[in-house]
Amino acid sequence: MGCFLIYALQGLFSSILGAIVLFTIFRPFYLFLVEKKGWQKGVSAMLIIILSFIVIVIPFLSLSIMVINKIGSITSNNFPIHEWFAKIDAYAGSHLNQPHFVDSITKNIGTYATELFPSILGSAANIFLTLLILYFLLYYMFTQIYEFEAALIRYAPFREQHALKFALELQNATYSNVLGQGVISLSQGILFTIGLTIVGFQDPVFWGVIGTFISFLPVVGVPFLAIVFSIILFLNGQTWQGIFLAVYGFAFISYMDNFLRLLINKRLANTHPLITVIGVVMGIPLFGILGLVFGPVLLSFFLLLIEIYETNRMAADRLDRMRTNPEPDE
Repeated sequence: MGCFLIYALQGLFSSILGAIVLFTIFRPFYLFLVEKKGWQKGVSAMLIIILSFIVIVIPFLSLSIMVINKIGSITSNNFPIHEWFAKIDAYAGSHLNQPHFVDSITKNIGTYATELFPSILGSAANIFLTLLILYFLLYYMFTQIYEFEAALIRYAPFREQHALKFALELQNATYSNVLGQGVISLSQGILFTIGLTIVGFQDPVFWGVIGTFISFLPVVGVPFLAIVFSIILFLNGQTWQGIFLAVYGFAFISYMDNFLRLLINKRLANTHPLITVIGVVMGIPLFGILGLVFGPVLLSFFLLLIEIYETNRMAADRLDRMRTNPEPDE
């Protein structure tokens, strides 16, 4: 029955997981309003819903719509990217004997990207339903927070102290994957926008948004994107701009990335880059662009559950040894 219900609710996984993420992020603020300020539970929950919608949902949807519109313009003949690809193809044909090098790589990029973003923007009805269920769950998770958390501890498949440890680690993992990586990606996108503006590149804000999304991949990131754009500048005969952007990306942006990661890891949980990469690869097919966040979060939760399970198993083995081999009386 449980497996059947999970299968039936698979279309709501984004709403459920989004509610859990928002609950974890805003829980301290909610408790501050209710316990410290004496606000009513319903009022506090509604304030958080409105705040999260303004700060998170509206900007994310707006950026996604902008990316979709720009991707549509990429397929038109008047967009400069065709000139860049033609120059790269000409260079690859004369030096690497691969005249259709770019075409073979980017053939399905437009199709894939337009399918990726509509996975959360497929229709107004889907958006409305996803957000409605998400905030419906979030409202009752907050207004019945004590009963909700007590039920989680009561039905958790391990001891209470391990359940509390899991809750704390789950909070840290969520902060690290969502807030920590979000701050890093946003900062890289802003810095990349500034660099493109300095060298006079077309549509720096759009490419900065692309850099923000790409920055969720720790191996790729904005420094790699800066090298690609510096090559395009070289092909256009803009030598100093290409040199500046390459140095700016690999020196300055990489340094800021490492500095922010070190600073965030001191305050939050340290998420291994391998978890992020595997989580993104796993999450994008399941959740679309939201998989950039949800994939690493789910993988971190799974590894944390394995750790708790191993701790429980070791404790049970130790208890069995104590029962079978009691210490002799002194």
